[in-house]
Amino acid sequence: MNLIEIILFSEKYIFAFIKIKLMTEKQKTCFVIMPISDQDGYDKGHFSRVYQHIIKPACELAGFHSIRADDEVKTNYIVIDIIKKVLDSDIVICDLSAKNPNVMYELGIRQSFNKKSVLIKDKKTNRIFDIQGLRTIDYDENLRIDEVQKAISSIAKTLKETYEEKENEVNSLIQLLSIKPAEIKSFEISQESSLIMDALNDISNRLYGLENKKTNPRNLGFRLINGDKVFLGDTLYDNEMNNIGKLIDYHSDAIYVEDNMTVDEIKRDSEIYRGLSTLPF
Repeated sequence: MNLIEIILFSEKYIFAFIKIKLMTEKQKTCFVIMPISDQDGYDKGHFSRVYQHIIKPACELAGFHSIRADDEVKTNYIVIDIIKKVLDSDIVICDLSAKNPNVMYELGIRQSFNKKSVLIKDKKTNRIFDIQGLRTIDYDENLRIDEVQKAISSIAKTLKETYEEKENEVNSLIQLLSIKPAEIKSFEISQESSLIMDALNDISNRLYGLENKKTNPRNLGFRLINGDKVFLGDTLYDNEMNNIGKLIDYHSDAIYVEDNMTVDEIKRDSEIYRGLSTLPF
């Protein structure tokens, strides 16, 4: 191998290393609090379009993986799942449009713990008196393409700024009122209880998957290389029987799994994807 070949080989190795590093890097999560169902005064599917065309692109531009309540597995404990996302996500976007009561409730929980949030609303929704002292980004509810691009840029910029703010920056009413934020006290459970809870949760998720796959068009599922049928919410294992997380999204070129509030991208042409299965054996 001559000098030129050595240099070219080194460059390819470096680029491959950087690519693998970027692919395996844990992505920050942004939970999106917003109306899920259709609201009075809005066209059918309006808020799904707001999410797909404004909020999700803004999160991607800012380097966050966006998660909405209806992206998650809906079990009998969906309220608990949502509250966990509200509290544990790196940052939250809250769309105050239509003044939806569920949105207000979830925002109140996030605010009570003084967690970082970005508030947005459409231009036709009046400002809410109780939180008018907090910065809110307005977007055009008509979703004109030029206004959509402005909104994406503005929200992405605010996401980055808010995430990088120091802890003493005003981010909630808790700070404005100089009130001590709420705290979740940790406690320990036995290993046996933990295993039972994990098993019950897995059974609950699998039962819901069986019930939901017929009614939810997004959850039609697909087949892995080994022939296993997999649905959103299913737990995946690698070829060494390690639990790598739950499937939260999938596309033609990659799938996304979540484990302990972190999201990983797995390319469909990768070695790890070829070894995936839905059973740990």
